[in-house]
Amino acid sequence: MIARLAIAAAVLAGCAQPQLFGPPTEASCPPASTLTWDSFGKPFMDAYCVRCHASTLAPAQRHGAPTFHDFDTIYGTRAVREHIDLTTAAGPAAVNTSMPPGGDAPTLEERQLLGEWLACGAP
Repeated sequence: MIARLAIAAAVLAGCAQPQLFGPPTEASCPPASTLTWDSFGKPFMDAYCVRCHASTLAPAQRHGAPTFHDFDTIYGTRAVREHIDLTTAAGPAAVNTSMPPGGDAPTLEERQLLGEWLACGAP
């Protein structure tokens, strides 16, 4: 009986969904950062995020993205920037890659810039 439970647990563990939230990246904001919503944030969100995270999408079009996680505006993005760091950004402590889950994905350099931009307060 115990052996069967151990086998069942091992099988279920192999089928587990990947963890959505990783650790904080601990990215920092360099004093000379020039990243802004217009120069970096909006192009990044448009390229990788708004296909699921946009206020204009109906629930069925969001592919499971939660409501109020809308990245088509700077305000919506800033509101959950900690979540974005834990799912998408890179820094000295972590590289989080659970988002986006499919399609084009940002490069490591783009993820590092995202971490910087978020650490600067997403200006």
